[in-house]
Amino acid sequence: MDPSTTAEGDEKERGSFVERLLASTGGAFDIFTIYIGDRLGFYRSLGEQGPATSGELAARTGAYERYVREWLEQQTVAGILRVEDENADARSRRYRLPAGHKEVLIDRDSLDYLMPLVQLVAGAVRPMHQVLKAYRSGKGVPYPYYGADFREGQAGMSRAMFLRQLGTEWLPSIPDVHQRLMSDPPARVADIGCGGAWSSIGIAHAYPKVQVDGYDLDEPSVTLAQANVAEAGLGERVCIQRRDAADPSLRGRYDLVTAFECVHDMSNPVGALRTMLSLARDGGAVIVMDERVGDRFTAKGNEVEWMMYGWSVLHCLPVAKADVHSAETGTVMRTDTLKNYAAEAGFCDVEILPIDNFFFRFYRLKALCR
Repeated sequence: MDPSTTAEGDEKERGSFVERLLASTGGAFDIFTIYIGDRLGFYRSLGEQGPATSGELAARTGAYERYVREWLEQQTVAGILRVEDENADARSRRYRLPAGHKEVLIDRDSLDYLMPLVQLVAGAVRPMHQVLKAYRSGKGVPYPYYGADFREGQAGMSRAMFLRQLGTEWLPSIPDVHQRLMSDPPARVADIGCGGAWSSIGIAHAYPKVQVDGYDLDEPSVTLAQANVAEAGLGERVCIQRRDAADPSLRGRYDLVTAFECVHDMSNPVGALRTMLSLARDGGAVIVMDERVGDRFTAKGNEVEWMMYGWSVLHCLPVAKADVHSAETGTVMRTDTLKNYAAEAGFCDVEILPIDNFFFRFYRLKALCR
């Protein structure tokens, strides 16, 4: 091989990597300055009250003008906001939130609302020093270390999907499950690892007869979930509990048992699936939603693995390792991994459901095979 050709290839590769890191730095600044704009109410004020100067926005939101001015200028240079007259005096310049950005930044009911993703990233890096220690020791990082941003971001990220799609598209695509949830006597649903309970709320909204019991072991998540249920006016039909669902008194009580995007986080996924099997009554359904990763590792990964590996490195694997005995699954839980867990838990088969979603894959775990 010609040494000069190799050198040219190395230089091109190096230049591309420098460009990538510079772009990634810009992306990191986008995330954390957007976080500031959300937490301080800047976007909501611009979106709902209209364009503003730095002084007007500071007065509206109770912030300090000089900080607000710097943020407005940065957001404009970053292409997130627009300025009406860049040649105006610094304190007189008016800034606006483009119409195309409003839905993404302030409309929490939109499927394109991504502010919870920003919160998730902020939460994911919160315990970075503890993550580094875990990588050296082989231990884990308890979920509470990631704080309210991760908890709220995780709940908020799936909120619109659960409210708008779970009970109107996803569950109706499973005919026998849909029929049971519509029928009498009223069906009972167990929602395992319910987090902020938007899945529980989505099911209860879509199926007015059902009773949903949401279970989670994280106390702040349960508090958040209970507040969300109360706000939704569903306190009579949705009960959120900080309780181990493996309690023998719950056996055989449920027509549907669900686990939405949480099995890969569990230190003992086999035990959790075994619990789900025990909760379902004869003829009851067990549904798991988890990440739509590839069937095997490849150097490029599939369309979502770049993100899933990021969550796994920073959060999901360290959290799963916080318990003494851990399956060490990580976010990238492939189909065969779940099938092996399910078989060990006592299920006889796992069906991949024909539900089209970019990020998630849906599984039906079967207790009886005929």
